[in-house]
Amino acid sequence: MPYIFEFLDEVYNDIQETKSWYSNQKDGLDDLFAQSVLNAITAINKMPASYPVRYKNIRIAKTKIFPYHIHFYLEPRINKIVITAIVHNKRHQSISKNRQ
Repeated sequence: MPYIFEFLDEVYNDIQETKSWYSNQKDGLDDLFAQSVLNAITAINKMPASYPVRYKNIRIAKTKIFPYHIHFYLEPRINKIVITAIVHNKRHQSISKNRQ
């Protein structure tokens, strides 16, 4: 059964801020970033439990090409994946910890 995705409101801000930054660096780089995030989310959807729990009940998936991590947790009883943050891998994990 496919998973339902839920994104915390802050995740949309994470994506928009990052896309804006990449857009200012080079034309098309923002679209490449968005595609990289989408590819990572597709991989999460296929096998979400394959990502180990890192802290609390949060799992982390990495994007390819870009140094970003997607923080998420599972609600397996209702087949839901909740994305809590999409952050640069050099930023502190407390960003996601405060969002549950």
